[in-house]
Amino acid sequence: MDIRIGLGIDFHRFAPERDLILGGVVIPHSLGLDGHSDADVLLHALCDALLGAAALGDIGHHFPTTDPAYEGISSLELLRRTIALLAAAGYEPQQVDAVVVAERPVLAPYVPTMRERIAAVLGADVSAVSVKATTPEGIGALGRGEGIGAWAVALIIRTGGGDPGT
Repeated sequence: MDIRIGLGIDFHRFAPERDLILGGVVIPHSLGLDGHSDADVLLHALCDALLGAAALGDIGHHFPTTDPAYEGISSLELLRRTIALLAAAGYEPQQVDAVVVAERPVLAPYVPTMRERIAAVLGADVSAVSVKATTPEGIGALGRGEGIGAWAVALIIRTGGGDPGT
């Protein structure tokens, strides 16, 4: 059995007059994140982890910020398209684990819904999706509240078919 892991990391600065969306969930906050899409840093890191596990490049390669088709797009849709790319290469996700690093806002109340939304797109049980939130304790740009970062790992398996590494 071909088992692979991938790592994804993403960062976005805060921006005014935007919704804060993490894990496909709108989080009440005075600022959103700056980006071409909805700037969901958690889902971007997850897409990169999944793509990396299958050696399919990164989110910027498949969904470039220079393409107007992706302006304002939901990152849940980007995750759906990432899963389709994996399936075309003969892979399916088995488990994902992610951590969001933010000084503010408090994210713990929203984590269960994030896990449910991610699991629904992955076609997985929610027990295969882990999302955690932590604070950088005032250290660095994230600690100063300038933005939010996310790290994700993904475990995928080869299910046959497709063209791996395309």
